[in-house]
Amino acid sequence: MLVLSRKVGDSIKIGDNIEIVVNRISGNRVTIGVDAPKDVRILRGEVELELDEDAVLALSGLMSSNQTSYTHATS
Repeated sequence: MLVLSRKVGDSIKIGDNIEIVVNRISGNRVTIGVDAPKDVRILRGEVELELDEDAVLALSGLMSSNQTSYTHATS
């Protein structure tokens, strides 16, 4: 893991098209902005964990109902 110190207004570039900007620092809270292409999925860590847990529960429910396959609906 790379750990960096940044000040308000400073940014971090990831690859050619993602930029993280420190917008505000107040006490122990940091507000950041993420500038990335629309096709890049950005989630807070706790949301991603929650989605993973929900997926496991959903699949467990499917398996316990004797369904042998799971299909993902695409839009």
